Amino acid sequence: MYNLTMAYAYWRLGRHNDQAVYHLSFRHNPFKGGFVICAGLQTAIDDIIQQFNINDEEREYLNNLTDSNGDRLFSEDFILFLQNMSFSCDIHAVPEGTIVFSNEPLVRISGSIIQCQLIETLLLNVIGFQSLIATKAARICLAAKNKPVIELGMRRAHNIEGSMLASRAAFIGGCIATSNMLAGHKFNIPVRGTQSHSWVTSFDKEEEAFRQYAAHTPNSMHIFLVDTYCTIKGIKTAIKVAKELQAQGQKFIGIRIDSGDLAWFSKQARILFDQAGLKEAKIFASNEVDEYIIESIEHEGGKVDCWGVGTKLVTGGDTVSLGCVYKLSALKQSEQRHWQYKIKISEQTLKTSIPGIQQIKRFMSDGGAYLGDMIFDELDETNMSANIFDPVKNTRHKNLASYTKSKLLLKQIVRAGQLIDDFPNLSEIQKFAKIELQSVHSGIKRFINPHQYPVGLEENFYNRRAQMIEKLKEDMGA
Repeated sequence: MYNLTMAYAYWRLGRHNDQAVYHLSFRHNPFKGGFVICAGLQTAIDDIIQQFNINDEEREYLNNLTDSNGDRLFSEDFILFLQNMSFSCDIHAVPEGTIVFSNEPLVRISGSIIQCQLIETLLLNVIGFQSLIATKAARICLAAKNKPVIELGMRRAHNIEGSMLASRAAFIGGCIATSNMLAGHKFNIPVRGTQSHSWVTSFDKEEEAFRQYAAHTPNSMHIFLVDTYCTIKGIKTAIKVAKELQAQGQKFIGIRIDSGDLAWFSKQARILFDQAGLKEAKIFASNEVDEYIIESIEHEGGKVDCWGVGTKLVTGGDTVSLGCVYKLSALKQSEQRHWQYKIKISEQTLKTSIPGIQQIKRFMSDGGAYLGDMIFDELDETNMSANIFDPVKNTRHKNLASYTKSKLLLKQIVRAGQLIDDFPNLSEIQKFAKIELQSVHSGIKRFINPHQYPVGLEENFYNRRAQMIEKLKEDMGA
């Protein structure tokens, strides 16, 4: 609503063609963790480019909107302007799968202020949500210690659309497959699934349920859910049916445990399988698990071979939002030749924005390990210091002079409203995310008290920002 009302006011003022620069970032690493996996860019860009204009039905809806006095909210000329407007902004962004940190710009939008304003909420919603879920998935996969993780969250996600985006993001974060068939179809994600407890209870005996499931599904589906009644008995029943399958020349994959003490039951299952000569049988486990539970079970010596994670993955678990923000950082009105930098200050230092046209330089070792990130003003790239300063703590963070290898993170994705190149496929993004995680210090991936990766403002950029803050406070008499 406020994107449209501000756009209307800009249009009525004749300022809708002012050139602006906005940045999207987040203030805190989620889950009290040390990193974020950036995701959602392709979804957001596709939506912007394909659905930027309003259609006839939306035009009619806007025409009928009134304020509290019963007056029209938007004029017909403005609504016609929206319908005929073509998206023409430039978009620079961190590629999906990139590991990023708080206060860094993930996306930079440059163009007419009205268009920059209109796409704000979509960018925040899509990139914020998918980055949160991709990060949760990466943490879960780290806890699983390279054991496969399958995303099983469609039934618990926040509606069908949310489940689709969660499945996509979870795959980027490292999950090998999803139970969401629609996501599998749309995003070409491998799909996996077994049976539910209702299958078992639909038969008079558990043994018959396993036997009939095996008889009417392909070999690759022969995974039995063993905790409908008594888990240990269920495991023994699965072994009996598995022996029958082997005698028939069929393959038995394994079992799934969905309740109880997963560490203890998985160890007991492994013992029983090995004693029965079923050393290749796999143990799948689910049941409201997250990275902390998985890490604990692994630490206890649990024998789970593959994890199924649902609710606490697709909803973000204990962190409900990444909390992305979208701030105006530079403005150039029609009569101006140079950019005027903009800043929002706050009593909370964390909420004071970063002005300018931002870019990120990531410094690396010769071996490719990530060592620190510098946020700098792209228009002042030739006059940069090696010092970076923490914009929240207002202290010098690190000197990066000894690091000679670096790369810029923000890449141009859209030029004058047109996509420059095709996006990589989802498998390529997933592989890239894995490489990114391998490029950072192990302490950054720790779940409790993670190592703080050094990110800061370039010294001259930091000083200019400090001067702007002081001048604003003086002007306000603060």
